[in-house]
Amino acid sequence: MTDRRKFLKTSALASAALLVNACSNDKPKANTKVNKPIVLSTWRFGIEANQAAWAILSKNGKALDAVEAGVMVPEGDPKERSVGYGGRPDRDGRITLDACIMDELSNIGSVAGLEFIKHPISVARAVMEKTPHVMLVGDGALQFALSQGFKKENLMVEESEKEWKEWLKDSEYKPIANIENHDTIGMIALDSHGNLSGACTTSGMAFKMHGRVGDSPIIGAGLYVDNEVGAATATGHGEEVIRIAGCHLVVELMRQGKTPQQACEEAVARVVKLMDLRKKDLKDIQVGFIALNKNGETGSYCVQSGFNYAVYDASGNRLIDAGYHIKV
Repeated sequence: MTDRRKFLKTSALASAALLVNACSNDKPKANTKVNKPIVLSTWRFGIEANQAAWAILSKNGKALDAVEAGVMVPEGDPKERSVGYGGRPDRDGRITLDACIMDELSNIGSVAGLEFIKHPISVARAVMEKTPHVMLVGDGALQFALSQGFKKENLMVEESEKEWKEWLKDSEYKPIANIENHDTIGMIALDSHGNLSGACTTSGMAFKMHGRVGDSPIIGAGLYVDNEVGAATATGHGEEVIRIAGCHLVVELMRQGKTPQQACEEAVARVVKLMDLRKKDLKDIQVGFIALNKNGETGSYCVQSGFNYAVYDASGNRLIDAGYHIKV
């Protein structure tokens, strides 16, 4: 009887020890080194945009302020033909701008189809901070912007007007992948306080139908931020990003334990799968994602070669070619 009691006691202690070890092994291992601050942005103009964002982040500034300041750089540059001032018009000759912004508390603001305002990202932030709404469009967005003191300006530059008039001769609507007549600057950042924010702004596809809205101003499509997990932003053909709620998907995949790189790759795989199901040619589109998690780890991936993005952290500011699904 004594031996039996001793055996049962020993077995119980051993089982308890195994349970404790199993539970402890289930706990995620803490990353002792977080790469912060850090900022990522899409395309080559991300280099200059990152510099403006880094000027804030490097002084312990907020990620929200950094991403707004960063994307304002290409918005205000008439030589950048896919964002803000200098953006290409729709088929009616009207320049309509889309933008959204999101902070670490899931505060969001967005504008779509906004005309005559050089910095739609700042209007989107005003929507976030000064209205009970999250999105304003068209004339309503313009009226709100003017009420907030934004200046009404002619955004058409000479080169854009020439291209539009040339396009009118044939009026053929066929955007070319990787040509920045349909691209965006998306920016995501992690500040020194460990908080994430993101911004996204574009003039949309050149010669689009008036009223067309892509993914850029849509939270969950062109941009998504979850301060517990990470952030993602997208570029390229917005219709395909909307179809999979792309940036929300990337962030949720990171929540499930995938790295930013793995999450971007799976999101692109979803785009590819749906294109195949609909018997569409992948060579006609480009979709790219960039992602950032709470540890400051990054990832990117796109449908076809040609997409690049900029990263600025303690190692400096550099342009990186994204991995891709197909080579064209």
